[in-house]
Amino acid sequence: MRRLIWAAALLPALALGAAACGSSGGGSKSAAAPANAYPPASASPTPGPQSSGRSGATGTTVVVHDSGLGKILTDGQGRTLYLFEKDSPSMSACDGACAVAWPPLTTTGAPQPGTGVNAADLGTITRADHRTEVTYHGHPLYYYAGDHKPGDTTGEGSKAFGAGWYVLNASGNKIDND
Repeated sequence: MRRLIWAAALLPALALGAAACGSSGGGSKSAAAPANAYPPASASPTPGPQSSGRSGATGTTVVVHDSGLGKILTDGQGRTLYLFEKDSPSMSACDGACAVAWPPLTTTGAPQPGTGVNAADLGTITRADHRTEVTYHGHPLYYYAGDHKPGDTTGEGSKAFGAGWYVLNASGNKIDND
């Protein structure tokens, strides 16, 4: 009986999530987040614990790590960060289904510069949902739900949700390998 109740409660949520992800802008890569996405898409609406590198009272840490694309921006846990070409320096253009597939890097304190990061390039904007998103060199920062582990860069070059998504180098500029 418990299984039946659990399945009945879960089915509408899965259908809604599939509809939301499948209804937005196409591109060369899938806009929908895989079921085993990292970081989990369900974690995007609420900032993670302080130790996660996503947010905390002392602020999210942004660092530079080596990757197959060169030196790139990541969070404090080594998860790749992306820019969205549709954004402006003062406003995110990614919400709803977009923010499920591309969770914003949010913070509850001032963002902290880690190794290789220029503190003067770190900033924040206020999202439409009133959360504080971290910016670097004028670009709001995002994760890609299709990255499964720290260091993955599978969102690089995606054209989902109406514009390009790119990994950032240490200077805060996109890495474009198209």
